[in-house]
Amino acid sequence: MAKEAKKAGDGVRWRRWLGLAGVALLCASTAWAARRVYQYMLADPQFTLSHGNREALRLEGVVYAPRGKVLRVFAGDFDRSVFAVPLAERRRRLLAVDWVEDATVARVWPDRLVVRIRERTPVAFVNLRSGVSLIDRHGVLLEPPVQARFTFPVLSGIQEDQPEPLRAERVRIMLDLLEQLGPAARDISEVHTADPDNLRVITQAGGHAVELMMGDSNFARRYRAFLSHYPEIERRSPNVRTFDLRLDNRILAKD
Repeated sequence: MAKEAKKAGDGVRWRRWLGLAGVALLCASTAWAARRVYQYMLADPQFTLSHGNREALRLEGVVYAPRGKVLRVFAGDFDRSVFAVPLAERRRRLLAVDWVEDATVARVWPDRLVVRIRERTPVAFVNLRSGVSLIDRHGVLLEPPVQARFTFPVLSGIQEDQPEPLRAERVRIMLDLLEQLGPAARDISEVHTADPDNLRVITQAGGHAVELMMGDSNFARRYRAFLSHYPEIERRSPNVRTFDLRLDNRILAKD
């Protein structure tokens, strides 16, 4: 009985080793085949990203992003296989291009690349030491494109050396104020956010540019109250252009 059990155990072990050897052989052959296929895709001319093919590199979504900078990301990829292009690295470089908020890069069989760009959306102008820029809701500064015409308010309280999260917070404060004002926000030409506890706006009233100290809440109610009372205010104080609205139900003229 012991000899028979030993023989049975030896048979199981041999079958196990043979099975493992078969699996190893299958894995090795699969890896070898995959390597040959990959080498074929790298070497065969049909997969080459060619300068002669106008559709070799297709850009989608590029409006304000510098097209030349986007194309330069792929300058070294021409005349070699599209399967040699490191897509993740190319996407990382695209995200560093002005105006690019997100990007995807895809291979299209057999020899093309498609680049899809999602551009940033500006929400205001900012005056910096270096000149006028645009800013998006994330606090990212954008170079104004020559061919574009935007109608945004000017956001004050923004500087180039500020951390991006601080700039984003001031943009959020401005957008909250404009959203509360609704359609009346179209008359706002400038929003000062340097003091978040006392937002100030430049707007039009009676054909004049006036400055309003809005505080940090109840923007719509304070703004409507000012506009409804402004004809009387202008009659009594025709030369005053700054008003304090921080106290509800009271408008203070600032000489």
